[in-house]
Amino acid sequence: MVVQQDLDCVVVTGGAGFIGSHLCERLCESGAKVWCLDNMLTGAADNVAHLASNLDFHLTYCDVTAGIDVPGPVDLVLHLASPASPVDYLRLPVQTLKAGSLGTLHALDLAARKGARFLLASTSEVYGDPLLHPQPEDYWGNVNPVGPRSVYDEAKRFAEALTATYRRGGSVDSVIVRIFNTYGPRMRSHDGRAVPTFIRQALAGEPLTVAGDGLQTRSLCYVDDTVNGILAAAASGHPGPLNIGNPEEMTVLDLARHVRRLTRSNSSIVFVESAVDDPKVRCPDTSLGRDVLDWRPQVPASEGLARTIAWFAGQAAEDARTRAVPSSEAAPGPEDDASVGVDS
Repeated sequence: MVVQQDLDCVVVTGGAGFIGSHLCERLCESGAKVWCLDNMLTGAADNVAHLASNLDFHLTYCDVTAGIDVPGPVDLVLHLASPASPVDYLRLPVQTLKAGSLGTLHALDLAARKGARFLLASTSEVYGDPLLHPQPEDYWGNVNPVGPRSVYDEAKRFAEALTATYRRGGSVDSVIVRIFNTYGPRMRSHDGRAVPTFIRQALAGEPLTVAGDGLQTRSLCYVDDTVNGILAAAASGHPGPLNIGNPEEMTVLDLARHVRRLTRSNSSIVFVESAVDDPKVRCPDTSLGRDVLDWRPQVPASEGLARTIAWFAGQAAEDARTRAVPSSEAAPGPEDDASVGVDS
């Protein structure tokens, strides 16, 4: 699915992150001027390095919680800035809460000043450990407000409330999308999520670590499909919330077996303790997105996982080549460049 939009200038907060970088790439391909804002807390400049030669692409190191601005008119603000994996938001709880609150406030204020459409990238985590399955957009969720995962869940729930308030007040034309489990190239191998963890372990011949009994379910959407859904929502004029995800469900144990088969790995599968408040089921009701956006995922899990495995294998090979180069010949890394920050 290709989403056609007449966009001259787009701001993407968290644009050097996993999904953000794919959005920046797609927008650049469409001819838009793109402001990619990121503090590199969990993002990486390497994710958008291939866009550097595009004169309409601007990578700006900044913290959205401290306020943001860009010169000139803006048509669309895509707000994705936030740690998004459990490993990251448990390591960075205060930063996660600030990204969802102050970061969203500043992104909305930018959209209001510029008269731009605003898209909040919310999450399926607002449903918590759901008691209704699959999860439709009118389900209010089952979230522990003081548990360890609440720093992400409640930050996004607050961000949704703030976005809806700005819309009701007439300040900003906005849409909320709730993104379900997304995977694909540019995920970090140690970000703690199931797909990159299983792939990294399988390629290295290590045991695949499955949490609990592995019967908890996830619904995996390939990143290209997620990007299509986000851009369709941005172009729709609909306020949301809109679920963006793949309604095809699989257990985490089946995912581990699938990755092991596709990598042709002999790795064993071992079971480890489940995380606190880990959802037992996760599957979107995507009928609203289907009806309103004419959007549905196109990439089957077998194809998406094969592409993702190929990308991770290529990264591993490149890392091995880099390690083989004598240190005197190695290219300088980010730590050698004072202009590169460390963010998400």
